Amino acid sequence: MATGQPGRRSPVRRFRVVEASMEPTLSPGDGVVAIRSRRARRGEIRVFEHPERPDFWLIKRVDHVRGDRFEAVSDNPGAGAVDSRVFGDVPIAGSYRVVWTVSAGR
Repeated sequence: MATGQPGRRSPVRRFRVVEASMEPTLSPGDGVVAIRSRRARRGEIRVFEHPERPDFWLIKRVDHVRGDRFEAVSDNPGAGAVDSRVFGDVPIAGSYRVVWTVSAGR
């Protein structure tokens, strides 16, 4: 899960990681800067709203791209993470591609 700054339609947003689902890549407290992007590629990290919980943002890795949707997976599925295995593929539209990370001081 990630928390974000206001500005829902902004092309650039900041988010903070609050759960361990993306460890060891991202840990709780880490920050990310993400840009709105219409193309998803396998392996990149994206931030998107949970498909069933508006205003609840998730940060996951793209595993597969199928047309205008992608499969989002956790790097650490043992953390009890919720991802595409639970809610299916995610629309690329409205998602953000992570372009910069800031460590919380690991």
